[in-house]
Amino acid sequence: MDQQSETELARAVLAGETNAFERFVEHFRSKVFHYSWLMCGQREDAEEVAQETLLKVFQNFDQLRDPTHVRSWVFRIAKNACLMKRRKSVFAPERELSLEQFMPTKTDEPGEMRIQIADWSALPDQQVLQSEVKDVIERAISQLPESYRSVILLRDIEELSTLETAQILDISEDNVKMRLHRARLALRQKIDEAFETANAARES
Repeated sequence: MDQQSETELARAVLAGETNAFERFVEHFRSKVFHYSWLMCGQREDAEEVAQETLLKVFQNFDQLRDPTHVRSWVFRIAKNACLMKRRKSVFAPERELSLEQFMPTKTDEPGEMRIQIADWSALPDQQVLQSEVKDVIERAISQLPESYRSVILLRDIEELSTLETAQILDISEDNVKMRLHRARLALRQKIDEAFETANAARES
């Protein structure tokens, strides 16, 4: 469903049309759950967060001022629910990992610094499409520090704008761009590692 369709659906809910909210929940349930799972790190927490988010959306739908921004409004509620859940969850980590632990390895060369990137072209095209690659990406996202994880989920997974992401997270647009750039580098490193392993397996 594109942004225009989401906007029309939100207007239908606001107008009280029959079954509109049921259709709204059907559309957003999987999106909110996927976001919550990667943010919270545990299925049990994600299920509770998704339910709580959709309940709050239902209770506060009349507060939606601009239906064209319904997606960012829903994810702002989801973000707050995730933060509250992580503070209380038995699964919450004792400490967040530093982003530097995920960044690409840099090699000193005379007068330069370069990032080592694996050769993706050696892999068959279909391998890129396999579910294992998606799993690698999702695992890497779930391990990112929370501030970077939220940015890449909202910008790259949910395709919200830089401005919308900044408004949801209460940070500047420049900060969004910086975090997104660093998070993408970290994810690229994880994908490279997985492809290097696959290449080695093919050649052995």
